[in-house]
This record gives sequence, structure tokens and C-alpha cells, in this order.
Amino acid sequence: MLTAAIRAAMEGIFPANIVTSSSEGVPNITLLSQVWYVDEEHIALSNQFLNKTRANLMGNPNAFLRMYSEDLRPFDLRIEYLRTETSGEVFKQMALRLEAIASYMGMQDVFALRGADIYKVLEARERTHYWQRPEEK
Repeated sequence: MLTAAIRAAMEGIFPANIVTSSSEGVPNITLLSQVWYVDEEHIALSNQFLNKTRANLMGNPNAFLRMYSEDLRPFDLRIEYLRTETSGEVFKQMALRLEAIASYMGMQDVFALRGADIYKVLEARERTHYWQRPEEK
């Protein structure tokens, strides 16, 4: 499900967008610092400033993720929130990468990893064009 192209987009330079909605259906979109490959069916997202996203996920665990490759090809993932890890190998590796990102941006005092949010990937697809509708594929 997570093709080599999708995995490469996880390592890209462009931030991903996560879209969640409250249990009442109110949407929220925010940028992410990291998308981390866990295994063929799971990813981890960096949890830094995601208060509204966190509240939404507690009422509705389904989310949508859009990532971009270095040549700006969009990739869409339908994901389901499972848990947050605050220790362990995934958390440790994500924290190290976040430190590098923060150092590069001069924001060491601002960026701090609260947790590695683990998601099950329900669907993953590459878009040929940014404007392509799902039924056009």
C-alpha cells in the first residue's frame, strides 16, 4: 500500500497537511513537520502543536493526509488514529529528526515532540494532478 514513491514523499522537504473533523463535523487542517514510515500499514505523525487536531481525533479517529514529493506530486492517505507513543524507537527517531529540522530552522526552543501519533493507513493513492478528483483516476 505504501509504495516507494509514497515513502519518498514522507522524506520530502514539503510539510504534509492533515485534515480532521470534530464529532460534529467541523473540519480542521494543519501542517505537519514529519510523516514517519512505521511499517507497510502504519505511519507516525509528529505531535507538536496539534491541540485542535488531538481534540478532533478523540471524537473521530479518521483523518486525511496529503503529502507532496519533491516534484510536487500529491499523495493522499486516508488514515485512522490508533495511539500516541511517548517513548520507544519510533518516538526516539522522530525526536532526533525533529531536532535536526528545528536546528536547521533556528527554532530549537520552539520545536518539541510531544508524541508520535500512530495511524493505520486505510487507503493510499498518488494523484496525477493536484486538481484530480478521486473519480477521475
